[in-house]
Amino acid sequence: MAEEQQAQLLDGKTLAADIRADLTQRVAKRLAGGGSQPGLATVLVGEDAASQVYVRSKHRACQDAGMVSFGIELPADASQAEVLAEVRRLNADPQVHGILVQLPLPAHLDEAAVIQTIDPLKDVDGLHPENTGLLAQKGRQPRFVPATPLGVMRLLAEAGTPIAGANAVVLGRSNIVGVPVALLLLRANATVTLAHSRTRDLDALCRSADILVAAVGRAEMVRGDWVKRDAVVIDVGINRVDDAEAKRGYRLVGDVASDEVVGHAAAITPVPGGVGPMTIAMLLENTLKAAELQD
Repeated sequence: MAEEQQAQLLDGKTLAADIRADLTQRVAKRLAGGGSQPGLATVLVGEDAASQVYVRSKHRACQDAGMVSFGIELPADASQAEVLAEVRRLNADPQVHGILVQLPLPAHLDEAAVIQTIDPLKDVDGLHPENTGLLAQKGRQPRFVPATPLGVMRLLAEAGTPIAGANAVVLGRSNIVGVPVALLLLRANATVTLAHSRTRDLDALCRSADILVAAVGRAEMVRGDWVKRDAVVIDVGINRVDDAEAKRGYRLVGDVASDEVVGHAAAITPVPGGVGPMTIAMLLENTLKAAELQD
């Protein structure tokens, strides 16, 4: 029987702090040289509590990095025309370098039409069809890639994970995480399988992965025997599970049963403290890049 090992914890919190410190210095240098202050505008439609928390954290991060932020709040019953008009106004505002429409939008709004209205040069979420299409084409470079997938790749790079030639399995096919992560891994010369709810023999497929990215939003779905020895596991999921012993009555867990995996994986991201902190760091990096592109 193989000797048990302890997986390396990929500390996204520390890496994100380092990235944000570097961005703060870059912004200060830009301002000292007479450059414009990078500006991020968020558009929040409705009063979803989780979305409000996410938006506030993005504004705080901008302030800490020396960037300016603009918070646009619209009522939950805002019409499609009203939302599109606000996006077009931000497109035309030279102080706004990046536009982020907080998702999900209320059900009556056409999310695709809203995203497509964002200027691709201000699409710091990387969701505009033009940027997505460039990401999907060999030899082309998108202006922006979604922040969470960028964070995943930075964590893999920081860990020194060999990607070229590796078998990579991505669980989840969302436009925000699953699909762009798969495309980024493919660009890095991995052999990629994009798995989802209809994938047959999902556990066996996961066991073939040298790199496993879990982004399905189901608490601890990936069990210990789904992960082969020495695999690198990136857990994107953040799920609340009831816990009467926890102070808040719940605890946060990922999509991976990490307690079952840490004894034989090579590395794994903790939840919380893994991918999550990287997302805002990469959003800030995209915002600075947007300002540089618009100089």
